[in-house]
Amino acid sequence: MKKLTTRSFKIIAVLLALILFIQMPAAYAASLSELKKERSQLEAEKKMLNKSLEQKTNEIQTNQNRQQKIISQLEQIGAKINAKNQEIEVVELDIEIANEEISILEDEIKELQDKIKKRDELLRERARAIQSSGTVSYLDVLLGANSFVDFIDRFSAVSTLMDADRQIMREQKEDQEKLEVQKVELLKKKENLEANKAKLQKLMASLKEQKREKNQLVAELEKEEAKLRAQKTSLKEEYDDKVELSKEVEEKFLKEQARLAEIARQKALEAKRNKKKNNSNVSSSGNLPTVAAGTWTRPAAGRFTSGFGSRDIGPIGSKNHLGIDIANSIGTPVVAAADGVVSYAGTMNGYGNVVMVTHSIEGQIFTTTYAHLSGFNSSVGDVVSKGQQIARLGNTGNSTGPHLHFEIHVGEWNGSRSNAVNPLRYISL
Repeated sequence: MKKLTTRSFKIIAVLLALILFIQMPAAYAASLSELKKERSQLEAEKKMLNKSLEQKTNEIQTNQNRQQKIISQLEQIGAKINAKNQEIEVVELDIEIANEEISILEDEIKELQDKIKKRDELLRERARAIQSSGTVSYLDVLLGANSFVDFIDRFSAVSTLMDADRQIMREQKEDQEKLEVQKVELLKKKENLEANKAKLQKLMASLKEQKREKNQLVAELEKEEAKLRAQKTSLKEEYDDKVELSKEVEEKFLKEQARLAEIARQKALEAKRNKKKNNSNVSSSGNLPTVAAGTWTRPAAGRFTSGFGSRDIGPIGSKNHLGIDIANSIGTPVVAAADGVVSYAGTMNGYGNVVMVTHSIEGQIFTTTYAHLSGFNSSVGDVVSKGQQIARLGNTGNSTGPHLHFEIHVGEWNGSRSNAVNPLRYISL
């Protein structure tokens, strides 16, 4: 019997993680499976928390972008308010100038009113003079002349007085009209200025309202950002807790894995000691195959009947054969093609009775499959050496005669068998 090498112990450690997914004895697998389940759950929770953290980060960035946009709008509104303030200052200056003009005009109006008042007094004085002299009129004055020369003098005097009266009345009328025109123009100018000022003030009020609303929105966004940051901090703390817990579970997992590796090593030694005894109790109609040098050996003695690849299954059909077939009598010993751990032993659809062995060779995982068996000489979790009997050749499942169907998969076994390779690349027949 071959001695169990250091490389075999390394195989044990690598393959323990794979054994958890298959039918390991409950006493070995329970605690490690629970730790693996807890580890997987923690990883899923960490992933969800990390996703939530990324989402909060994106929400904060979106919030900040909105704040920046509104702040830019506030700057534009502030510039408009400044411009309107300047316009209002100009209008207020114009109104101040208009008020000064109004004040000057009022002084002029007062002077005009004084002139008018004086003219009224002059006219009334003349009227009183006429009344005090009886019914004497300008005609009586003319008719009372003593001579032609006196008449001419009197006529000239009357004409002068009449012209003076007409001039006074004309000036009175012109001054009154001028006063009315000035009043109308000044009032219209002031009215326009007041209307423009009111319009600007209304626009200013609108801009201030917009600024108030924008400031309120910025305040709300800042409040929302603070809330998002608090949520992000809480998520980060929860994520950090999960990381720490995950480290603790990982440490427990590695310790448990090492403990089970030691158990497996002890079991392998026991299997070595009992190998001869087990082989002596096997009902076999053939001999064990010669164990080849190197890493791999053929899995059974017999005749090579079918190779790897496509083969015909009828007149118009073909099938992809993912292994090789070795024919021999039922009960012929089937051995492990390389050092490894039995990862499956049972029935499987068209394979019939099947054993799978998982190997770790130079850092690469391989899985070998032995199908159509008549019986088993190993069970799940057994550590086996190259050339050690693990089963007996048979004719179970979809089989047309006693033979061993043998496959090699690079990596773990998967249902689609997409990683199957030609066994003749590794073993010699």
